[in-house]
Order: sequence, then C-alpha cells, then structure tokens
Amino acid sequence: MLLTLIRDGVAPYRGSLAVVVLMQFLATVAALFLPSINADIIDNGIITGDIGYIWRLGGVMLLVSLAQVACTVVAVYFAARTAMRFGRDTRARIFERVGTFSAREVQHFGAPSLITRETNDVQQVQTLVVTGGTLAIMAPIMMVGSILMALREDVGLSWLIVAVVPALGISVGFIISRMVPSFRLMQVRIDEVNRLLREQITGVRVVRAFVRERHETERFARANSELTDVAITAGRWMAAMFPTVMLVANVSTVGVLWFGGHRVESGAMEIGALTAYISYLMQIVMSVMMAMFMMMMVPRATVCAERIMEVLDTESSVHPPAVPVGEVAERGTLRLEDVDFAYPGADVGVLRGVSLEAGPGRTLAIVGSTGSGKSTLVNLFPRLFDATSGTVSVGGVDVRDLDPQTLWSRLGLVPQRAFLFSGTIASNLQYGRPDATEDEMWHALEIAQAREFVEAMPDGLQSSVAQGGSNFSGGQKQRLAIARAVIRRPEIYLFDDSFSALDLTTDARLRAALRPETADATVVIVAQRVSTIRDADEIVVLDDGRVVGRGTHEELLADCETYQEIVASQLSAEEAA
Repeated sequence: MLLTLIRDGVAPYRGSLAVVVLMQFLATVAALFLPSINADIIDNGIITGDIGYIWRLGGVMLLVSLAQVACTVVAVYFAARTAMRFGRDTRARIFERVGTFSAREVQHFGAPSLITRETNDVQQVQTLVVTGGTLAIMAPIMMVGSILMALREDVGLSWLIVAVVPALGISVGFIISRMVPSFRLMQVRIDEVNRLLREQITGVRVVRAFVRERHETERFARANSELTDVAITAGRWMAAMFPTVMLVANVSTVGVLWFGGHRVESGAMEIGALTAYISYLMQIVMSVMMAMFMMMMVPRATVCAERIMEVLDTESSVHPPAVPVGEVAERGTLRLEDVDFAYPGADVGVLRGVSLEAGPGRTLAIVGSTGSGKSTLVNLFPRLFDATSGTVSVGGVDVRDLDPQTLWSRLGLVPQRAFLFSGTIASNLQYGRPDATEDEMWHALEIAQAREFVEAMPDGLQSSVAQGGSNFSGGQKQRLAIARAVIRRPEIYLFDDSFSALDLTTDARLRAALRPETADATVVIVAQRVSTIRDADEIVVLDDGRVVGRGTHEELLADCETYQEIVASQLSAEEAA
C-alpha cells in the first residue's frame, strides 16, 4: 500500500526526483573522498612535514566539502518541494473521493476518521517522502561506497565490516518488528480521541444541561491514556534503537583501533589509512543509522498509507451513470415504483414496496412515526442513497440514469438537520445560487420568515456565521436553510422535517409565504407535526417502512388508523375536525 501510494503520488514529479538522486549521488561521492584526502594529508604531509602539500590537499578538501554542501542543499530543496506537492495532491485525492461518497460510505468511515486520514495520515506519509528523498537515497550509496573505500584502504580489516553490518541489521530489524503493531494501534487510538473530542465540542450544551462534565472528562481521559500508553510503548522501542546502534558503532571502533594498531605497528598499514578506515567505518554506521531512521518512520507511514488507500479504493455505492441523461422528459415530476431500501447486512428493510407520485403545483406530505423511513425516502430523490430495488424517477427519468448535475439542479433540499457553512449569511444563501442579487436574498429571507432577525443584526447579510451555524438558534438555522433553498427556485422542493424547530405561528406564516413561490413547483414535506401537513394535496402515511395510508387530511382521518393515532397524539378532537 505504501509503495503504491508513494509511486502514484510522486509520478508527476519524476524530473524533480531525478535531480534529487543526481545531487545526492554527487554529495555522497564527495563525502566518500574526504577521508581518503585526509589520509593522504596525514601520510604524505604531516608525517613528512611537507607544509605545501598540506595546503594544496587542504584546499582540495575544502572545495570537495563546498561541493558536497551545495549538492545537499539542492537535493533537500527538490525533495522537500516534491514531498509538499505529494501531500497536496494526496489530500486533494482524498477530498475528491470523499465528495463522491454516499451517506452510506460516510457513515461507514465516520467523520473523525476521515478527518484524521485527510490530515495526520497524509502528513506521516509526506514526512516519509521528504526523508526518503534525502536519507533513503544517500544511505545505500554511502554504505556501498564506504565499504569499497574501506577495502581500498586495507583489506586485512574487512572481517570487521562483515561482522558489523549484519549485527546492525539484525538489531535494528528486531526493534522495528516490535514497533509496527504499536504504530498501527496508535492511529486507531488517534481516531478515538478525535471522535470523543468532536462529540464533546458539538454536544457541549447537552453535556452541561445533564451535568455530565465529569463523565465526559473520564471518557476522554480513558481514550487519552490508551493513546498515551501505545505512544509510550512505541517510544520505548524507538529510544532503544539509537543506543543499540551506538553500542555496535563504538565496539567496532575499538576493534578497528585494536587490530589496526597492530597492523600499523607491523608496517602492514599506514596511520593515515587507519584514520580513513575509522572514518569509513563511521560512515557505514551512519548509513545504517540513516536507514534506521527511515525504518522508524516506515511502520507508522505504512499504517497511514493503508488507511489512506482504504478511502481512495472505496467506491461509492451510488454509481454515476455510464451514459448520463442530460435532459428530462417531464418538469418537476417525482415517482417511486415499488421501492425497497435496506442497509447492508440488515435483516429488515427500511422501506418496503413504496410507490408514490407527485407533480408540479401539488404538495405531497409524508408523515409517520419515528423510524418509519420518512427521511430515507426523501434521500432517495437526490441519490444520497440508491434504492435496493424498484425505480426512483425525477422528471420521468430514473435517477440512476440522470447526469448528477442535471438531477441536483432541479432539487432544492432542506435537510432534517439544518447546516450552515462558516462565512456570512450572504455566502450561505449563495450556496443556493451563486449569482443571487442582494434583493433576491432579502426576498428569500422574507419568505423564510428570517428577514426580521437578519435585519436586526449589525452587519445584515454580511453578519458572520460560525461553523455549523452554532451562533444561531435551531429555528433561525432552519429558516436560513429554507431561504437557501428558496433562492435557488428549483422545480422540486424537498423539506425533510424542516419546520420542526419553528413555533406554530412562524410555521403557518412561512408556509403561507411559500405557496405563491412554489405554485408551479413540486413540494415534498416530511413532518412530524400534523399542523404542518394538514393542507397538503396528498398525505402519505408510513409505518415500519410501508405505505399504510394515502389521501387528504379528511380522508385519512376517516379510514387510516395510523394517521388517526398520530392526530390524536397531537390535536384535540375539535382541532382535528
């Protein structure tokens, strides 16, 4: 997963990667020549007392060092730029993919997990890319080059290299194998902390209303402690890695000095060569440490890449049509024919055998008890879900064959939970129609019975809207959401329990103001309150996912027991009559 993600992500930047590889190769070659030049200075300059030779080779050594620094700077620059672009593109891919998800996929992953994958997970892989562009390229070149240069200085000590390199590889591999499970569990724990934090922030009013601060604090403390424990476990293994590598490095240095000293004493090796050999041995250890640092990041990045690819490889259950229909045969008609809907793995369907029809100039109301499938039914029209069986048609065309833009341009949806985007009131209304004028905005607000409180705000249409509209009451958010749909002037209005937070007077005024605006449109209203839907042209009664009654208010009162129970629970006998 990790290699696939990185390969696909950096493929457009092969040119930059080629520059990184070339510059790292030149920088590493320069670093490999420095110990040999230093050995030459010792053997042929310092020991013989040739000051001129020392100055000449010292100048060469300085130029090689400057070349190494310059190549390293260029390599790091291009590696960092490539990694940042990789992160940008990956975040864009995730965002685009999530935008195609139906409500089913969003519920499957959960908002906190999707946010973590979009941010923290991408950052972990991005960090690996920038590190890989520097250390991962340099480490193997330096290791192979240092071994060859060390053998060039003295073959007699080569058995030390044969012992050191496997010892480093085995010790580092063992530690990394212990780190992988901890990193995998750590990302799950981060999801849990994000979920609890999101719940507590969005539900702070409920927490305070029920005096559950202590309970929520304990829940968060448990999740936080679990994350801390996993992080500490991973951190302990990481902390053990550097001492292990340094232990092997120091023992090998002692070995080189001991056995190399005997070779110098016997005349089989020069002092400069011994110095260079130690330097090359340290470069071998350094290359292993660089590889180790990379390997420390690989386990966590691998887990993050798996989570990212899980999102990117998930196809929406709502598939776009292969040959989309761009025009509809009828204006504003809705039709459901023997529709069933069930969630994956559910034993019982949410909707079963539902058939209904609505057309322009008519209001269709859907009523039923909680959990009867009202909102699910409405969500089938904009294809937030696809029916398990049966046909859902808009404008005489099956919604599964319609071009999504054609479908959505004909619908004005006000969801059950009114949601406002951070920005201003004007920017939220322009979600309905980007080219809406100020007069049109005020007109839509007046219809939605929101003009009065918007005018009372100091900045009017430019008044600030907090994230989710948290600085407005439930009723105000619903009215602004209704205004956003009205300004769109769609062929079909879908009100999913959109009047529930309004008082009866405001509800009545709003519906009265809506009638002229929706005279030539199709209106579908899902509601719990009978007073909201009693004047509808047709009322469909749902019970346990089935249509158990349809007709006008008076007709249902006469022959639908379920509707009679709903009315009796809300209205007095005189009011019902």
